[in-house]
Amino acid sequence: MIQIKNIKKSYGKKQVLKNLTLEAEAGQIIGILGENGSGKSTLLSILAGLQRPDSGYFTIDGKDLLKNSKLRNELVAYVPQENPLIQELTAQDNLRMWYDKETLKKELDKGVLRMLGINQFLNTPVRYMSGGMKKRLTIACAMNSNPKLMLLDEPTAAVDLVCREDIYNYFEQFRSHGGTLIISTHEVQEIELCDQCYILKDGSLKEYKYDGDIPHLIGRL
Repeated sequence: MIQIKNIKKSYGKKQVLKNLTLEAEAGQIIGILGENGSGKSTLLSILAGLQRPDSGYFTIDGKDLLKNSKLRNELVAYVPQENPLIQELTAQDNLRMWYDKETLKKELDKGVLRMLGINQFLNTPVRYMSGGMKKRLTIACAMNSNPKLMLLDEPTAAVDLVCREDIYNYFEQFRSHGGTLIISTHEVQEIELCDQCYILKDGSLKEYKYDGDIPHLIGRL
């Protein structure tokens, strides 16, 4: 069980997040929807440990991850919008920063790296990669600790349809093994993958049931 309760965050006098609360079970995909600047990235960066909230708590199976950074790094994978990879290095060299030699070989043979198709561009420097390759490699690096929760900030923005399908297939595989995903998204296809969606507006989260009515969704944002 993942519990996020009463998360608050202000920048000066501007309160960006107001008592945000949600729960997720193992195997669920949770979608966070909202306009640009609504606080979606701020929420994910707090859960990833990159920012401190003003108050609130975040637990997995009752363990407080805001106070235990080592455990959080083991249980939570974060995939930001921006490319965090080292441009001059190949895919393999980037992966070596996160995986030991034995695990890297195993994952390339039959694990997450194989599923994401990293083998196809293993020796390509990041600066020569397409956007889709970079996104798959970023996800691969983030998954090094075999986490229980993935935090993804617009994971398929500017990614082609083939790569997007590879990423979605991996999401389904991850959840089928009990993993949970929290995704900040604007993509209808990603919204349709979600078990539960929330709209983040004026600093507050409200549950939203997507029924395929895009004009209605736009009116709520």
